[in-house]
Amino acid sequence: MNFIEDGRVQNTVKTAVRFAGKGLHSGKPATATVLPASTGFGIWFKRTDIDVGDRMVPARWDAVNRSPLCTKLENASGVQVSTVEHLMAALAGCGIHNALIEIDGPEVPILDGSAAPFVREIMSQGIRMQAAPVMAFEVLKEVTVRDGDASATIAPSDTLRIDFEIDFADAAIGHQRKSLVMNNGSFARELCDSRTFCRQADVDAMQANGLALGGSAGENAVVFDGDSVSSPGGLRHADEPVRHKMLDALGDLALAGAPLIGHYTGIKAGHSLTNTLLRALFATPGAVRLVECDASMASRLPGHGLVWDEIPDVA
Repeated sequence: MNFIEDGRVQNTVKTAVRFAGKGLHSGKPATATVLPASTGFGIWFKRTDIDVGDRMVPARWDAVNRSPLCTKLENASGVQVSTVEHLMAALAGCGIHNALIEIDGPEVPILDGSAAPFVREIMSQGIRMQAAPVMAFEVLKEVTVRDGDASATIAPSDTLRIDFEIDFADAAIGHQRKSLVMNNGSFARELCDSRTFCRQADVDAMQANGLALGGSAGENAVVFDGDSVSSPGGLRHADEPVRHKMLDALGDLALAGAPLIGHYTGIKAGHSLTNTLLRALFATPGAVRLVECDASMASRLPGHGLVWDEIPDVA
């Protein structure tokens, strides 16, 4: 049986998939179009609103301009694309390995604040298998990074598992913990509809500093204020905040450059710390290797086994 017949192949989208909206932090309108790409291409962004210079920005860990509020990519010419984490999580969760994302603004549209609109549209348009075996990064050594009481760890595992723990003073959030193996469609089923969240005090501070200009409680974010949820309609899950942090982690780990096989544990971790973890992983001799997936390994990658009926109908 060859690699096409047993499903251990690279994937791209069947046709152009378009998303339009405003950026969470900039408030600026943008349209992002996910286009099919050839085998081995990976994921790249292209700024179509820029006329000169290098408009191509790689979706890769070493192109991250680290920020605590979102994941921002920047090429050697200083061209940036920010808030890529939800789209990257959706691509990983749908098993997309190759795509060119054309975008006519500096920030990926936030849509409803989750990855569900991306997942539903990508899957509705369809996925195309490609005649090349899928590659993955296999973690061989445990690596941990810390920042105060926050930590992020990646350890050997036979699949991608994400464990996450958060602890907020706001009673409506409090202490939350969740663990999930990221195959058999679990991302789409369990995590993709969980929205970005913040505390009201943080919203006020960010907007006073020219950030979160596109944020709106109920439209694209969950806002907590002490023991209450300010957003109309309440929560989609009782533990929606920790689920969203896991969504973010998948999107940030997708910047490895290929699917990652390992056990990630985040404790109060954010975008910047997860990127620090990837940098430490690839800088540690013998900690990770690129392998061609056999059928068993491919069946444990995110996106494998995704069933349309399990995708939340919230977008």
